[in-house]
Amino acid sequence: MIGVGERFPAFQLKGTVSNDVKSAFQEITPGTYAGKWLVVFFWPKDFTFVCPTEIAAFGALTEEFADRDAQVLGCSTDSEFVHLAWRQQHKELNRLPFPMLADLKRELTTALGILDPVEGVAQRATYIVDPEGVIRFVMVTDLNVGRNPQEVLRVLDALQTDELCPCNWQKGETTLVVG
Repeated sequence: MIGVGERFPAFQLKGTVSNDVKSAFQEITPGTYAGKWLVVFFWPKDFTFVCPTEIAAFGALTEEFADRDAQVLGCSTDSEFVHLAWRQQHKELNRLPFPMLADLKRELTTALGILDPVEGVAQRATYIVDPEGVIRFVMVTDLNVGRNPQEVLRVLDALQTDELCPCNWQKGETTLVVG
């Protein structure tokens, strides 16, 4: 698995960006959001139980991430058409404010080293990537355990201070001073 300090792999994936089949799909690359921080999170499968709780929680924080010049991108190994159907049928995903990327060929998940060897789906991974394309945070949880998007936002805040931040540090608190 690639980790902190390494470059996030290049990708070109179809993203589901709306519920209207005529305008639902868009090609997404890292260059689509040049100069921004990226928060890229992966879930195992559409039409499951834990995944929509996380996706909706990231969706609820999209403005908070945008205020920090960060673009949220969600991704699974399902197709863009499955993403569209799920958005249309699941009330919490219906107005999702960020693209759902389709890594159908499993190229990005394989490049990152997060393709689950048993299930053949994306592991529940989260990356924060700085504007230069360098991974600054990575977290992977068990397929059955949801993550905390508020914690991802907290870590983004800490990274953007470019200072030493103690345990449980929150935006607005003082950072550590050495010496």
